[in-house]
Amino acid sequence: MAKTKTTFFCQNCGAQSPKWLGKCSSCGEWNTYVEEVVQKEEVGRGSWKQGGTKEKRASVPKRLQEINFEDQPRLITHDAELDRVLGGGIVAGSLVLIGGEPGIGKSTLMLQIALMLNQTKILYVSGEESESQIKMRAERMPLKSENCYVLSETNTQAIFQQIEALDPDILVIDSIQTLHSKHVESAAGSVSQVRECTAELMKFAKETGTPVFLVGHITKDGAIAGPKVLEHMVDTVLQFEGDRHLTYRILRTSKNRFGSTHELGIYEMRAEGLRPVANPSEILLTQREELLNGVAIGAMMEGNRPLLIEIQSLVSPATYGTPQRSSTGHDAKRLNMLLAVLEKRGGMRLGQQDVFLNVAGGLRVDDPALDLAVCASLISSYEDTPVPADLCFAGEVGLGGEIRAVHRIENRIAEAEKLGFKRIMVSKYAVKGMDIHKYKIKVIQVSKLEEMYQGLFS
Repeated sequence: MAKTKTTFFCQNCGAQSPKWLGKCSSCGEWNTYVEEVVQKEEVGRGSWKQGGTKEKRASVPKRLQEINFEDQPRLITHDAELDRVLGGGIVAGSLVLIGGEPGIGKSTLMLQIALMLNQTKILYVSGEESESQIKMRAERMPLKSENCYVLSETNTQAIFQQIEALDPDILVIDSIQTLHSKHVESAAGSVSQVRECTAELMKFAKETGTPVFLVGHITKDGAIAGPKVLEHMVDTVLQFEGDRHLTYRILRTSKNRFGSTHELGIYEMRAEGLRPVANPSEILLTQREELLNGVAIGAMMEGNRPLLIEIQSLVSPATYGTPQRSSTGHDAKRLNMLLAVLEKRGGMRLGQQDVFLNVAGGLRVDDPALDLAVCASLISSYEDTPVPADLCFAGEVGLGGEIRAVHRIENRIAEAEKLGFKRIMVSKYAVKGMDIHKYKIKVIQVSKLEEMYQGLFS
């Protein structure tokens, strides 16, 4: 009988070592090495077919000019948010990984897509729920499909047997951490199992041209559980974000080989499922009956989509000596920079003030075009004077107090006009060569923070 071979794998990055190490030499994490059983490479391993891989002619190099590129049509899901995030639809043979916190709605989203594509044969494989549990969730949705098949199984060899018999057009795996392959003797969810199962599914997707969706768990730090190589193997990585106690969910792209990584999809969680939000600017703006201090509206871009979001600030005297600086949904370092600019260039005494900044709607933003709105919100709270309700902002603030131009200003102005704003304050360098008179909204051009301050309170 052959001796069992074991080796040590880092649970964070997937690095391999013949002996246990306290600190991983690849990622620098401590106490992440776990011993796992491995075995020698054998014929048929890594293949999704039970009989092993077929012999095929070796690939030969080709000139780049000789390669014929055919634009393959994408499968439209009729979910505008998912189609936008994927780059226009589902690509044949693509491997898509969706990660998110427990209870955020990953399984609901995948089941909803499976029911929505009623003309496409879809196999939904669940390793976490029974078939009756999936049926109960499907009954709450208003969608019906005769081509949605459900399989409760965790063994990859048994799953591929059913795939060969059914021949689905789309495969959904929920989740990749629950699968296990007979080629690896370690437990399900380990580095070896996740890597091996993903390799088999990737081989199946590329050989057959079948799109595969993988649902993945995340760690307490927010990263997708398993080795980092998992994110390198797949074509697209989507992050499903949001607070379980709030109604809105955000689908964000962190990697996409078939489209942009700056797109954003917004859903509203309801009892009957997830509803795509066509115009997120309306839900991100609070309906206020009266003007409030410290509130300003900023125009930002997420990919090709313009969004108007509400920035809320609270500036109050520090009670406990050391002033607090807190931001939710906004970069704390950038907030500190803007506070320093306001104190140095604007003459505001913020050294002994507590500052709290919040982006309404639960969004996490990093567009520098929101700098002007953040400064206006801070000034409004500091001066205890509200910003006019018909005014919004789009501009980057430099260290010298200058208002810098931002890209795609036409889209931002058009979005503000569509939502009923009467005025928008932008950098005068952003509208050079533009015909601003074609807009019904009044475009206010400023170049310094002093001009913005005078425009607000003069």
